[in-house]
Amino acid sequence: MGMKAKVALGAVVGIVVIGAVSANAGSDGKDGGSGGGDKGSSASAEHRSGAGKGSGGAGKSGAKPEKKAAFGGDGEYRVGTDVKPGTYRTTGNDDGMCYWERAKDASGELDSLLANDNVSGTSYVTVKATDKLFKSSGCEDWEAVDPKAKGTPASSMDGDGGMFKVGTDIAPGTYRSTGNADDSCYWERTKDAGHGLDSIIANNNVTGTAVVTISPSDAYFKTNDCGTWKKA
Repeated sequence: MGMKAKVALGAVVGIVVIGAVSANAGSDGKDGGSGGGDKGSSASAEHRSGAGKGSGGAGKSGAKPEKKAAFGGDGEYRVGTDVKPGTYRTTGNDDGMCYWERAKDASGELDSLLANDNVSGTSYVTVKATDKLFKSSGCEDWEAVDPKAKGTPASSMDGDGGMFKVGTDIAPGTYRSTGNADDSCYWERTKDAGHGLDSIIANNNVTGTAVVTISPSDAYFKTNDCGTWKKA
């Protein structure tokens, strides 16, 4: 389980990134904060704690039908041999201790990191054909995501539910979250599951009420330590 001790790739705390602004350092040695495909960071806030605070319609499981696991939540997998390139999803990570990592080699050194994250709730990640290794520790099993799959998108979601696919897990629209009194609510709109700075469309750390408009063109919405989000 030593993977959880990896130095974060520039996790951002209390800084808003609009349109993929350059990375800001904030590595505490544990909280992965997603690294960028190619050394940038996804600015995933350092707040990755416990089970969900709300009971939003999308929930941690995203109301998805059960699927056969593609590979386990603990292990190191060679891309192209053990794991095929593609997008994968893990759910039910209630303790915030799920850690994953994309790497360009098996050296185990910091320079080999392409992207990483500590996960509470659900996470999606795209493993690229150019990746060499995918590591996962303390996560629920990973399932392959069918890019053509359709869902019944919800109009509310758990504020600590992790990552939701727009148009499948949640519907586009304007959402409101309340009760974020500890300055730890973090949200992020992304254009893909690459977890790099260039993946971010917009993000914010919020105290109090939060309001965000999720566009139909957004790919995913990430939320941690927020109150339940409800569509306005």
